Amino acid sequence: MEGYAFLLDLALILLSTKLFGLLTKKFQMPQVVGALVAGLLLGPAMLGLIKETEFITDCAEIGVVVLMFCAGMETDVNELKRTGKASFIIALMGVIVPLVGGFGVAWIFNRPSLIPTEEGLCSTFLQNVFVGVILTATSVSITVETLRELGKLKTASGNAILGAAIIDDILGIVALTIITSLADTSVNVFVVLLKILGFFVFAGVAGFAYYKFYKYMCKRDVVGKHRHAIISFVFCLLMSYIAETVFGVADITGAFIAGLVISCTHRSSYLASKFDVISYLFLSPIFFASIGLKVELPKMNAAIIGFALCLTLIAVLTKIIGCGLGAKICKYKNSQCVKIGVGMISRGEVALIVASKGAAVGLLGTSFLGPVVIVVVITTIITPILLKIVYKEKYGETVFNENALSNSYDEVNQMREESDEAHKLAK
Repeated sequence: MEGYAFLLDLALILLSTKLFGLLTKKFQMPQVVGALVAGLLLGPAMLGLIKETEFITDCAEIGVVVLMFCAGMETDVNELKRTGKASFIIALMGVIVPLVGGFGVAWIFNRPSLIPTEEGLCSTFLQNVFVGVILTATSVSITVETLRELGKLKTASGNAILGAAIIDDILGIVALTIITSLADTSVNVFVVLLKILGFFVFAGVAGFAYYKFYKYMCKRDVVGKHRHAIISFVFCLLMSYIAETVFGVADITGAFIAGLVISCTHRSSYLASKFDVISYLFLSPIFFASIGLKVELPKMNAAIIGFALCLTLIAVLTKIIGCGLGAKICKYKNSQCVKIGVGMISRGEVALIVASKGAAVGLLGTSFLGPVVIVVVITTIITPILLKIVYKEKYGETVFNENALSNSYDEVNQMREESDEAHKLAK
């Protein structure tokens, strides 16, 4: 019977995430907070009813891929192009400031008199730098789901957050590669940078080719309308796979770019509606719950707890200050700067992955894993709550106009689809 335990795990995850989602909604908080809390409650950190299995891990990975694919389909490409330079500056500041802040906190606490040292670790300086590298991470999936729930994904600040988070991911890979290459001579920084550049060249060519193919397919009506979702999902999965395995770029980056390509077609709204159903029904709850299932809190002394609290505070402030300052340099309004900074706070599963890679090469001792987990838990839970607060109308981003434009865009797409169908019937 153990072979069917995954069915019970799925039932518990889906039921608990929806119940806690409704509970948090009742308290005027985004439902994603409830899903995260459900994962923590069911996981080893609290009740221990569910452990992270390979099946749950794989489903969660598909979930985040679909989530970012949907985000790409719902993104205004013209607005993203307009904010491209700003997104790079925001991402750059969102990496530099947390890197410095994390290094500073580690420099204060990483002493034998406070936190016990372990054999086989790299130099204290490299360990301190790596703590800063962990804080540069951003888990955009939490922010994307919250903005979609609030209806703010297509706002100017929403597009800036999306663009900055994707660039932040690339800069984070570069920072991680540099620090691990100093600890592990088998890693070549220049090869990694060349592969990242190669990915974006490949993405541009593949995206253009797929766009032309899809346009031809629609014009000639090669396949039925309902099969377009399957073809689009295949493209998403291929882009995700190639990004991760061939170029070493996060699979969600490939999924997001695939979504951007689909967003340029006239059936993007129809396709997005198809994926929204499966994401809400099955994949997203598993992904958000899986973050909580990853959390295991080791035993910590007073010094490590103090380090964890300071690191969490710095993790929150440095993203708000760094990304907010970058947005200010790019002439965003003060309210938008706050929104962008808050949207980049969540570290989520990304920080855990970075920490595990550093621990494998001796850049992070076991004593530091507890504080990193606390940073992940707190930043992941408070980000949706803070986004709910800063996106209230009194904070002043043109909510009505942007929502009106978003609705008009969807209506135009729907009318265009109906017109195409009517034209075919007339023929």
